Amino acid sequence: MEPIVTITGGAILGTTEGGVTRFLGVPYAAAPVGARRFRLPEPVERWQGLREATSMGPTCAQSPYPAPIHALIGSDGIPGDDYLNVNVWTPDVGGAGLPVLVWIHGGAFVRGSNARRIYDGTAFARDGVVLVSINYRLGISGFAVLDGAPSNRGLHDQLCALRWVRDNIAAFGGDPDNVTIFGESAGGMSVAALMAAPQSAGLFRRAIVQSGNGSVAAEADDARLVSAALAEHLGITPTAADFGALGPADLCSAQNAVALALMTDPDPQRWGTSVVERGLGIMSLFPVVDGDVVEGTPTEVLAANPQRRVPLVAGTTADEFRFFTVPTGITAGVNADSLPFVLARYGIDPSVAHTYARQRPDAAPAEIFNAILTDWCFRAGTMDLAETNAATAATYVYEFAWPTALPGLGACHVLEVPFVFDAVDNAHTLTGPTPPQPLADEIHAAWVSFAAHGSTGWSAFTPAEKNVRIFDHPASSTVDNPRAEELAALRQAIRS
Repeated sequence: MEPIVTITGGAILGTTEGGVTRFLGVPYAAAPVGARRFRLPEPVERWQGLREATSMGPTCAQSPYPAPIHALIGSDGIPGDDYLNVNVWTPDVGGAGLPVLVWIHGGAFVRGSNARRIYDGTAFARDGVVLVSINYRLGISGFAVLDGAPSNRGLHDQLCALRWVRDNIAAFGGDPDNVTIFGESAGGMSVAALMAAPQSAGLFRRAIVQSGNGSVAAEADDARLVSAALAEHLGITPTAADFGALGPADLCSAQNAVALALMTDPDPQRWGTSVVERGLGIMSLFPVVDGDVVEGTPTEVLAANPQRRVPLVAGTTADEFRFFTVPTGITAGVNADSLPFVLARYGIDPSVAHTYARQRPDAAPAEIFNAILTDWCFRAGTMDLAETNAATAATYVYEFAWPTALPGLGACHVLEVPFVFDAVDNAHTLTGPTPPQPLADEIHAAWVSFAAHGSTGWSAFTPAEKNVRIFDHPASSTVDNPRAEELAALRQAIRS
């Protein structure tokens, strides 16, 4: 029998293979084109008859990754207007009460989609979880602060998708009262923002933040500086009307030009302190404090609103920043003479390098640089989020430490994702040809257990015992507060 379900938009047809049924490219909101591009998401327009949901749906317009990054993870780009869509994998369309995981993809808020092979939800459905992956507006369309448009449209899309899950997931066998949201990189930062957002109440029970942090939120005045630069590049004013008159190619061109200018010259006087510091030297368009969805940085908001905290898994990879610096050749330019100047560029007191070098006596200056930037961009903010959340809610922290076989990358950004999805065979361009399947079994099982029962299999992170699960092969371990001296020194170096 063909798998057919009826949801708020109408009836959809999926496909079943190996005991797993999938529905792909299902719209959860009206197409954000024309007059809708810079408005809040609107209800999906009902369709007549049976809609096929058998192939991946469109993705938000974006530029390909630079060639070295593209070689590792590929790029996204499926044309079409209905890109506010979800994919659903389920083990039992006729079932009930199954745990639900909702995946929010990364891509620095300007790239990415739910169509990547490493996000295939088959293994989660195989193990009894309904997996939903979502798309949302990116770049200028999702996050530029423009006159005549609400801010944080991309986050509003994510909230709209979660409301879609609440209203429709039972049709796929899922339990709307047992939803866990999870995401990586910009997706992890989105999860942190959603945890803090007052509009999220009742939409999910648990959260997983992978390679994100709790400090990403630009101040509105600073974000307007970025919008002004985008408008200047395009020869228009920073209004929804002017930007709405342009096509996706123009928007992508402006995004690329401004992102390059910010990375080349991260001057707080030009871009605003919060854009430079909270954008981590990588992002120019990201969530902004609007007093509505985003009341402040997620960690600050959760500290002031303990009732919004939920059970949390949060972690990073051991060598996050190598993903950005090794393939692009940036690391090759860092030596003993340049290291202090490069650190100062990011607003970090160069003296912190002595602490890292003392802990890593055989490390070259480039390795010290990558370790410090890994902590500055990801680990420090993740630990701050975990420490705040752990005061009143169950919290579990991890580090993914297994290094890829590709030279120089170590345990870099994105590397844990195919292990989480138990999809390492789809990721050999990133993992190398023989990734350890037992490690995928272990970390995937932990995510399944957390989604189903709220447990991970390792000791909780608490204010008294800062346990961190180190995922590695041939053996993982749980360590109390690893590399605490480095992190303390980095925090002091940032404050100074």
